[in-house]
Amino acid sequence: MADGHVGERQRRILDAAERCFIRTGFHRCTMQDVAAEAGMSPGNLYRYFPSKDAIVIGLAERDRAEMSSDFRELAETTTFLEAFGMAMRKHMIDEPAGNAVLCMEIWSESARNDVFRQIHLAFETEVHTWIVHLAEGAKTKGEMRPDIDTDAFAVLLVTLANGLFVRRALASDFDAEREIEVAVAIAAAAMSGLVPLPPARRASAAGRTVSVSSEV
Repeated sequence: MADGHVGERQRRILDAAERCFIRTGFHRCTMQDVAAEAGMSPGNLYRYFPSKDAIVIGLAERDRAEMSSDFRELAETTTFLEAFGMAMRKHMIDEPAGNAVLCMEIWSESARNDVFRQIHLAFETEVHTWIVHLAEGAKTKGEMRPDIDTDAFAVLLVTLANGLFVRRALASDFDAEREIEVAVAIAAAAMSGLVPLPPARRASAAGRTVSVSSEV
């Protein structure tokens, strides 16, 4: 089977699984449901993904690749604050609200499922590492005070972003533009030294090993 055909089938399955997980939840959605959504037999589905966990891993790898591409493009074309605002608008406005709901489902499952937990930790680690990388670049360009701890700054921004995901998924009064504006203002204040940031305490954690230096 040609690699291009395999890739197209995998994308089709991942898109179908994403719709099913958002519509019915991870636990209620079966492999048979995913197969039906993808327009193929369950037996054919199992040729590409042997389990729902494998599908989630596939979704995570797809999202991580897209995220890295987005960060790389933003790093080359805009200031840090513009990049942060653009990234937030993509995930809080441009993408379907169901994606935030699916994110909540994966986070919840991470407390019980080690596969999900590792996926979540790896994804958050990569986001953190990219933010540190871009923040160091912002220092070089004079956009950020040189004495700011970029690791602590990344912890702040990841926390802000996670909070926005939760509110988009759950809050009926979620105002994306307003709340993104607030998040960007907090980031700007932190970059100027107006938000005291203690040194982050996670430098020795296993979740801080992803490098992006060879990617940019």
